[in-house]
Amino acid sequence: MATTAVVPTPLLALPEGWTAEKDIQIIGKLSGATQRTLEPVGPYFLAHARRARHKRTFSEDDRIQAQERAKKVENDEESEISEPEDPMMLARDAKDWKQQDHYKVLGISKYRWKATEEQIKRAHRKKVLKHHPDKKAAAGRTDDDNFFKCIQKATEVLLDPIKRRQFDSVDEEADVEPPTKKQLQKGNFYKLWGNVFKSEARFSKNHPVPMLGDDKSTREEVENFYNFWYSFDSWRSFEYLDEDVPDDNENRDQKRHTERKNANARKKKKAEDNARLRKLLDDCSAGDERIKRFRQEANAAKNKKRLEKEAAEKKAAEDAKAAKEAAEKAAKEAEEKAKADREANKKAKEAAKNAVKKNKRVLRGSVKDANYFVEGDASPATIDAVLGDVELIQGKIEAEEIADLAGKLNGLKVADEIKSVWKAEAERLIGAGKIKEGEIKALTA
Repeated sequence: MATTAVVPTPLLALPEGWTAEKDIQIIGKLSGATQRTLEPVGPYFLAHARRARHKRTFSEDDRIQAQERAKKVENDEESEISEPEDPMMLARDAKDWKQQDHYKVLGISKYRWKATEEQIKRAHRKKVLKHHPDKKAAAGRTDDDNFFKCIQKATEVLLDPIKRRQFDSVDEEADVEPPTKKQLQKGNFYKLWGNVFKSEARFSKNHPVPMLGDDKSTREEVENFYNFWYSFDSWRSFEYLDEDVPDDNENRDQKRHTERKNANARKKKKAEDNARLRKLLDDCSAGDERIKRFRQEANAAKNKKRLEKEAAEKKAAEDAKAAKEAAEKAAKEAEEKAKADREANKKAKEAAKNAVKKNKRVLRGSVKDANYFVEGDASPATIDAVLGDVELIQGKIEAEEIADLAGKLNGLKVADEIKSVWKAEAERLIGAGKIKEGEIKALTA
């Protein structure tokens, strides 16, 4: 509800013994106070108005607002593009979490090792909203928390830098398979193999990682690529595939045995991975046409003098032929251009000539339309005098000025307006000294 209050503009020091009411009255009179309307605003008033409108208590309103906020968050999350969920994945036992695809569980398998921490958190939040046991229990599905545990485990692994690196080391879904012979016959060799090495580059300890390039890469670039990759220093490890070490302190021998077994398995997998990468390089280099070309160039250097002479003779012949063809072409083009210029100039002159004729007809027609500036039938003498002035003015101005004058007269039908234009032009020419005073008579009368 709106209320009114007296608001003094300055603050005054008041004598002791005055009451508050007197204070306000005196201050109001002395300061010329004004009355202002104060209206309630802000979130607290809006909350009060909402509760009053719906007749809710504080607790009821808070509960309903919380439900609406949760619903909005859920709708926002559901509105995002997400991957379809495989029924087999939803039925997975949470105990087998090591065999699950953590990225697929969170619905971000298209990003995989490129997924950011924020993307992982958002994906986790979206999955939790959809698969939380409380939500399923509310829908009548009890004891259905297996996939929720899978979600939690996937998030735990992917948000831990060490655990995530271990998982990425064995994530075969992120690998790009080497191209087949059939694919290489139809596709771009450097693009197909380049995708393979882009995928492998994520394991490099050293950066930047040189890429395969294309058929325009220099010899130095190609050599740098193969030298780097044949001595590739990979951080890839295989701890994720370790057999679980028992926590039983009493069975220390079993624990040591398992640790040694895991260490040997890792070493073996590391050696296999190095061999796999080396085979990729061997297969790629075997089909790399750039290497073949560089070898041919190296062999050609042995016969450098002969090749240089042959190349010089060939170049001289080609240059002579090219020079002759260029001279002939230039002469032909020059002749054609000169011909075109002549025709264009001829057309331009004809067009200009016709334009002048047309504009002169407009000038003569304007005085005719004005009945030679007389009432009734114009006498031959009047006509000759007016046309004489028109011819005199035409003879003193250029084609552009004739066109400009015709533009001013074009469309005019009132005799006074037409004569005004002619009179102004005559005065301009007289002022410019092109026509003597008194030469123009009929148009200035």
